Amino acid sequence: MHSSPLAALCPAVADTRTPAPYSHRTLRPAPRPAPRPGGAGRGLVLSFTLPGDVRSAFVGRTAVSAALEANGLAPYVWPAAHTVAELVAVSVRMSPGRELYVSLRHRGDAVRLLVWDQHPHHGDRDLATLCETRRRRALWLLAAVVDDWGGEWGACGAEPSQPGTKSWVVLPR
Repeated sequence: MHSSPLAALCPAVADTRTPAPYSHRTLRPAPRPAPRPGGAGRGLVLSFTLPGDVRSAFVGRTAVSAALEANGLAPYVWPAAHTVAELVAVSVRMSPGRELYVSLRHRGDAVRLLVWDQHPHHGDRDLATLCETRRRRALWLLAAVVDDWGGEWGACGAEPSQPGTKSWVVLPR
């Protein structure tokens, strides 16, 4: 797939227009799931890589929907499909042309979605703030879906050994 002709959301690449921030949620690290007693029970685990193209949002949505349906988790299909499509679409705009990693997990009566993109950390504080603001603003629809479902979402820097940004969603039953 070819990268999209759309402008990147990152201010280091994009134009200098500054969108108003979506201030309902703050970006924070993903919560770590509590260990299950005795490690009992296996949940759904799916991970895949997508090309950095806007059409990948459809592919991610389709794969997540099919996995949830196949594993008897139909109640999660609607919110999970919307949230993965939004996470992928925005991640592609943050780092156009670069591969994305998508992870779907179901454990402990919650679905967890993670999209890791290769958007680098900005050394300049103002540039980093502007970039974070643009990501948060672009995820307004995701925020509405996750809020309606009673879940949580956010974004944070990836581990130092894997530079980039992790965007995540937790959807409880």
